[in-house]
Amino acid sequence: MGYLRQDPLPELSDPFYATSDADPTTDWLFEDATLTADETSTGGTDWQLKTCCGTYEIVFLCLMAGYLVIIYFTWNTMLMKPMKLLAVFVHEMGHATACWMTCGSVKAIEVYGNEGGVTKYVGGWRWFIIPAGYVGGAFWGAFFVVLSGNRWASLVAAILFCLAMSVSLFFSPNKTMVFLNLGFILLTVAFILIDQLVIHPFLQYLTLFYGVFIGSFSVYDIYDDLITRTVEGSDAHACHKLIPCCMPSISS
Repeated sequence: MGYLRQDPLPELSDPFYATSDADPTTDWLFEDATLTADETSTGGTDWQLKTCCGTYEIVFLCLMAGYLVIIYFTWNTMLMKPMKLLAVFVHEMGHATACWMTCGSVKAIEVYGNEGGVTKYVGGWRWFIIPAGYVGGAFWGAFFVVLSGNRWASLVAAILFCLAMSVSLFFSPNKTMVFLNLGFILLTVAFILIDQLVIHPFLQYLTLFYGVFIGSFSVYDIYDDLITRTVEGSDAHACHKLIPCCMPSISS
């Protein structure tokens, strides 16, 4: 047992396929609808970035910058404690997902109040599972950021998020993780209902914040485990034991 902390192609000339991407009902939060002549000739892609940055791109960048500033100044406050535990959960789900992908069996997923976590598993490819926490955090952070640009894409991201948090509750979670998951499921469902029934865009701002924070935490986690300190139970140390060339920095 291992322990870790922390049919043929469609005919593209078919009019259905040719016009589906130009559906005027598709409403992207950070997208300009008007295409230039050059963009039209290249299928709508502005490879030379002549129209960057439009209103929606500026809104997107400003929101990201604003979230980063808020995260930076509230990083060590209780306000960010639930978000840090959420990021730890995503980290541990990275290990669990890698274990399932390599035919292993996950026995338990736990998150602790000290911002640590553990995934208990049997089987699978350790060289693939161990770094999956770092990689998974970075991937899902980017995933949420990308899908935040569209109302329906953000809805898909939110549903997948709630599904993952629900499924993890069947793998011997500790009390902290149960409260954490139920709390974020309720919060996300509330945002979904408000977005669908009251005002939109609304859910997209939450999805973007999830992505920015999880991505930021992943970068911090990698830097902390590899550069600023060495903790024997960290994933970086586990990688070193498995592949000795991956030696984390040793703090004096």
